[in-house]
Amino acid sequence: MTELKKQCAKRWEALKSERASWVPHWREISEVLLPRAGRFLTSDTNKGGKRHRAILDNSGTRALRTLAGGMMAGMTSPARPWFRLTTKNAELDESPEVKRWHSQVTTLMQAVFSQSNVYRALQQSYEELGAFGTSAAIVLDDYKSVIHCMPLTIGEFAIATDSRGNVNTCYREFRMSVAALVEEFGLENVSSTVRNLYNRGDYDEWVDVINAIEPRPNFNPERKDAKNMPFRSVYFEAQGGDKDKLLRETGYREFPVLAARWNVTGGDIYGTGPAMEALGDLRQLQQEQFYKSKGIANLADPPIVAPTEMRNQLANIVPGGVLWADSVTQAQVVHSAYDVRLELAPLLQDLQDVRQRIDEAFYKDIFLMITGMPASARATATEIAERHEEKMLMLGPVLERLNAELNRRLIQLTFNRMLQVGMLPPVPEELSGQELNVEFVSILAQAQRAVATNAVDRFTQNLGTLVAIKPDLADKFDGDYWADYYSDLLGIDPQLIVPSKQVALIRQQRAEQQMQMQKMEQAKEMASVAKDLEASGMVPQSPLQPLEGGLQSVSPSDIYQQFSGY
Repeated sequence: MTELKKQCAKRWEALKSERASWVPHWREISEVLLPRAGRFLTSDTNKGGKRHRAILDNSGTRALRTLAGGMMAGMTSPARPWFRLTTKNAELDESPEVKRWHSQVTTLMQAVFSQSNVYRALQQSYEELGAFGTSAAIVLDDYKSVIHCMPLTIGEFAIATDSRGNVNTCYREFRMSVAALVEEFGLENVSSTVRNLYNRGDYDEWVDVINAIEPRPNFNPERKDAKNMPFRSVYFEAQGGDKDKLLRETGYREFPVLAARWNVTGGDIYGTGPAMEALGDLRQLQQEQFYKSKGIANLADPPIVAPTEMRNQLANIVPGGVLWADSVTQAQVVHSAYDVRLELAPLLQDLQDVRQRIDEAFYKDIFLMITGMPASARATATEIAERHEEKMLMLGPVLERLNAELNRRLIQLTFNRMLQVGMLPPVPEELSGQELNVEFVSILAQAQRAVATNAVDRFTQNLGTLVAIKPDLADKFDGDYWADYYSDLLGIDPQLIVPSKQVALIRQQRAEQQMQMQKMEQAKEMASVAKDLEASGMVPQSPLQPLEGGLQSVSPSDIYQQFSGY
């Protein structure tokens, strides 16, 4: 254990050194955007001092809040389905049993998300991504809610990637009270220092703890215990702990950290976000607000110049006050120190331009597009949809990265956890050995696909117009494939779409019923004709029945002559 603790402590120092160049940038963003976010010193925990003094205009904070809320509602809304399970086999996905199983598992997984703190953790992750470009949350097993997410804030963790650029290591340093430390790890596992604090009753003293989650280099895959899993999790006290003691060493079957980056440049480990792009505007906004307030204050309450002999006289320079002067000369000398001429109109216009740039950096104009439209603007629903889809294309690369690094991993971790505890329904035989796939059907995902639906809509509308002129063009349109393709683009629940095999069976039954109805109508019509002929006494002898004298061949002309007599 001594060697493992020494190894983890050494790597933690190396990761902090690698992260050090990012910290000043994060600090500056936190100062003007999210003063309560970020733990750049371990001692910052639970500090309630004023941190918003650098923010004179909170437009950036409100724009970030809109971004986080828009991403939450658009990607992982708790109020509507935002993903569904499929396979990579289109024919297998049409099986009723497979559809039913996928739907049941998706519903169970959404219930797990709602009962746990997943959505609260996602909200904080989106906020951290917009501000600092990087977020992290640990998905832990939980007895009551199946999973529990522990969101981390920037500065308290450090990450590393593998050869493909995927995050596979997360170190963090945090604080726990003596009581919480003993409750979590047991009195026998804490250091002698913490044990003495606990025995003296100093339960609320803070203790620095380091948690290392990384790939385990050597393990036996045939053994299923915690110390032979692909990823290890090591806890130890940062300072003052016993050198030969770890708080805990356990393991994970897969990397349990949801480490997402807004955008990554080249081989960088940490991501960049919208706030880094808007930092100059955020600084300018605070500076302009400061000078605007200073100008208004000087205009409303300017400093004055008065003779020195009036220094000991009573002066009241508030509105309506009286300034006593011994002579007219003294009264004339009293005046403003300088003439303040504040032009508010251009200043307010420049402030509005800065706010607009900040809103665009945080995509506020996308998420509040309809709300931000001028009241005089009259746009049709089609125009609004086209504008929305055009702007949503700008979020395409970001959505792909967040779905891969955040949402898809969350679904995978939750599914595997539900499988371990036996929450999943019986698996259909068709899915045996099949690889499951996650398909996102959130509002933002559908907005990305809406570009394709517009093309399909234009095609069908134009085709319908041309079919009225040339009906045989309808033969070029495959209605069955259109129903499957269009419902897939819109993210419709697969259970609402009847499988192709079942459709073929329904059509066959319908054709047989129609044929039977036609036969019944024909029989009914023939019976009616025969009845009418019999009632009139005009019943012809069949030209095909035997005549007197035996069977004779009958020609078509004989049949015609025989019937023409009636």
